[in-house]
Amino acid sequence: MLEPKQQFKEFLEKSKNILILIPENPSGDAVGSAWALYYFLEKKGKVPSIAFSNNLSVKYNFLPKPERTTTEISSARDFILSFDTSRNKIKAVQCEEKDGQYNILITPEKGSVDPRDFSFIPAQFKYDLVIVIDSPDLEKLGKIYEKNTDLFFEVPVMNIDCKSENDNFGKVNLIGSMSSSCAEMLYYFMEEAAPEMLDEKICQCLLTGIISATDSFQKKNTTPKSFLTAAILMDKGANQQEIVRWLYKTQPLNILKLWGRVMAKVKWDDNLKIIWSEITVEDFIQSRTTPENLPVILEKLQENFSEGRFFMALYNDTISSSVAVIKASPEDLAKIQITLDGQKKTGIIEAKLSFNDLEKASQIVKEKLNNLK
Repeated sequence: MLEPKQQFKEFLEKSKNILILIPENPSGDAVGSAWALYYFLEKKGKVPSIAFSNNLSVKYNFLPKPERTTTEISSARDFILSFDTSRNKIKAVQCEEKDGQYNILITPEKGSVDPRDFSFIPAQFKYDLVIVIDSPDLEKLGKIYEKNTDLFFEVPVMNIDCKSENDNFGKVNLIGSMSSSCAEMLYYFMEEAAPEMLDEKICQCLLTGIISATDSFQKKNTTPKSFLTAAILMDKGANQQEIVRWLYKTQPLNILKLWGRVMAKVKWDDNLKIIWSEITVEDFIQSRTTPENLPVILEKLQENFSEGRFFMALYNDTISSSVAVIKASPEDLAKIQITLDGQKKTGIIEAKLSFNDLEKASQIVKEKLNNLK
């Protein structure tokens, strides 16, 4: 049997229309890897597309965005209305849209149309191959998976990840648990498969993935090979300073305004090692932000309070309920998800609480976090 890397290479060679999927609220590694693979495949004459749920953080705006990106793939499959013409030919077909309905008018060659001659057939998906990057399971793809489950049964799925807890859900599973990032894995795959394709744009995307995954070479997943790969990519034109500036230093004005309002109300519990802030509707309105911006705020809290264990933001989502958004280590997040019955997203847990008093909500959440082993 062929090694996963060779199987992956063969699937790429025989595929034309390739769909690249990354998780809901993708990490920098997922974005950099997907963008790099897109441009690599495009240079090889393929027709790649990228899909992911939710909007992309503005901190990735410096990367050249691929032309074919989408947040939904509902048009990935046509629906065929088939008519058996062995007994009666079709003379004419007309279409009209009227009163919220789309009508197809069929004129038979003789007599009337027999409903038994009709059948409804779903066409094949337009994609030859699906490549999932940086996702431990298919559920992390969010609505992309929920609304298109048939796609994952009918089209071969390539699974690329650097985490050992991956569910190995693909037809081919390229899991590099010794690598710092998916971007690092993809660099060596591309270097072996077609080194002449590695231009400055692709290298910039790959280095973005590595820097993001290693937190600019500060995390434990950083290895000598990570430094070597980064050095090679910079030698090929990747701009490390620009990447670091965008990922860690450059923030849009609305995020800075929300950050200021969060810091004005920040609270600290020394025993629990939790730092949190209660955010009002007024805070979002005045800063022109939304709850989707909170993961970036929690990242900034984590960067500025290294002694913290838990980082939390609370806000009201309705007049009678609130949401706690919590950032912590992967080990703690797994426990928090169970304790609070929360929804896990990239690097955070969102837990809904059935009352609107934010101070009360923070107390309840802290009590539950205090019981974590």
